[in-house]
Amino acid sequence: MNMASTNPIAGSGTDAPKIIWNEAQQRFETEDKKAYLQYLIKNGGKVMDMIHTFVPSSKRGLGLASHLCLAAFNHADGHSLSVIPSCSYISDTFLPRNPTWNYLLYSEEKKSNLV
Repeated sequence: MNMASTNPIAGSGTDAPKIIWNEAQQRFETEDKKAYLQYLIKNGGKVMDMIHTFVPSSKRGLGLASHLCLAAFNHADGHSLSVIPSCSYISDTFLPRNPTWNYLLYSEEKKSNLV
């Protein structure tokens, strides 16, 4: 059984779209730049506030928003950033479907550990 086909990770496998980190515009985007996840860096570079996810209607239903989130959460994890899921898609859909990422969520308790 190939788990990669049922639970792909952004940037891997043949079916996964390539997601690019556009640091200058603070977003993760598809190669055509039409779908993206916008973020802000806060708290002296320690927190990534994911503020908006956009997928054009012509590309909805393909799992692009999830791929964008995976790329952003993998980036946050790799750069030791906490995450604020301000975008309603991330807080209401992505995280409930992917609770293993909850350990990255920013909280006041974590703030005291960031000294």
